[in-house]
Amino acid sequence: MPVEAPPGDAPVGEMESEGASEVVTPGLERQAERAKARQGFLLGLPTIIYLFIFFIIPLGFVVAYSFATRTRSGRTELRDFNLDAYARLGDDIIMTVAWRSLWMSVVTTIICLILAYPLAYFISTRTPAVRNMMLVGVMIPFWSNFLIRTYAWRVLLDSDGLVTQAFEAIGLGDGRILFTSNAVILGLVYGYLPFMVLPLYAAIERIDWSLVEGARDLYASGWAAFRRVVWPLSRPGVIAGSMLVFVPSFGAYVTPAILGGNKEGLLGSYIVLQFLSARNGPVGSAVSVVVLAVMLISTLIYFRSGGKNL
Repeated sequence: MPVEAPPGDAPVGEMESEGASEVVTPGLERQAERAKARQGFLLGLPTIIYLFIFFIIPLGFVVAYSFATRTRSGRTELRDFNLDAYARLGDDIIMTVAWRSLWMSVVTTIICLILAYPLAYFISTRTPAVRNMMLVGVMIPFWSNFLIRTYAWRVLLDSDGLVTQAFEAIGLGDGRILFTSNAVILGLVYGYLPFMVLPLYAAIERIDWSLVEGARDLYASGWAAFRRVVWPLSRPGVIAGSMLVFVPSFGAYVTPAILGGNKEGLLGSYIVLQFLSARNGPVGSAVSVVVLAVMLISTLIYFRSGGKNL
């Protein structure tokens, strides 16, 4: 008599094939993963080589120069490594420039956020055609050179510029703000505002607006719906935009040099001054390392605060 398989059990042949697949499949999957990783590495190898040559190696020289010795003639020699350059970071002039850079970058970030959030909200709620046109308008400044745009602001803010003449024409007195902190902040806001608008737009555009409608159906006011629904869901864009504005403005050089002159220089200007004029490579390198560390810490805070969800 033929032996029947127990109810609910698979035939012996199927069980053997399943057992074989359980043994073979993990090995094949590991081989496929290794092949995919190898392929990704080969595709990214030119970029890795480029970053190693033009980023890692120069960064290593900057770190080494920060521990180097400056001779009386102004030469930097990689011998007798010491911490003299880092000991000078507490000098009054460096602390003054550092605090000025910090508060200017914070003020720039806050102003960009105040200006960019309503604009990004408005763009994200328009029709696709209007939305695309407005996004192109936001990105138009990227199509021209940053240095030329900054020099254009210098012409506008000069003593005989359009802004000064407009202030005098409407009776607001002397409107010359060139070579002041206000001019530097104005230039930084103008230069980095798109970096705040685009991440905010990306975050707000992804919001499920049915959640807002549900909040309004539950008798929440417009402000309450924004505070409880829209703002928390757009927070990744706020964090991303703030980092994209704060990090470059903290070490900015072009805008403070052109619009602030020698009186309103930030850390970027001070670093250039140490290398080119004072010929003090170790101090300039030490300040560069500190600025880079601040930027790296800010980026890590961004990733830990939800930047991956953007």
